[in-house]
Amino acid sequence: MKLVRKISIGRDYKTDAMHYSIGQEVYGKHIINNIIEEDDKYSIYIKKDDEVVPWKDFNKNMAISVEYNLDY
Repeated sequence: MKLVRKISIGRDYKTDAMHYSIGQEVYGKHIINNIIEEDDKYSIYIKKDDEVVPWKDFNKNMAISVEYNLDY
């Protein structure tokens, strides 16, 4: 089960934050496949065809807003 559905990076959620969500197309037709919360960071993984690769890491010291998946 994927717990994190969306992550927003930046102090001002509405005007200056970058938003990344599961299923979003990014970086040359790749799709955000997973957002994983680790001890000290959040990692975003992208998928194209059958290949899943790490794309971005965000340190938990940054201004981050997390939206969790509510499908149980």
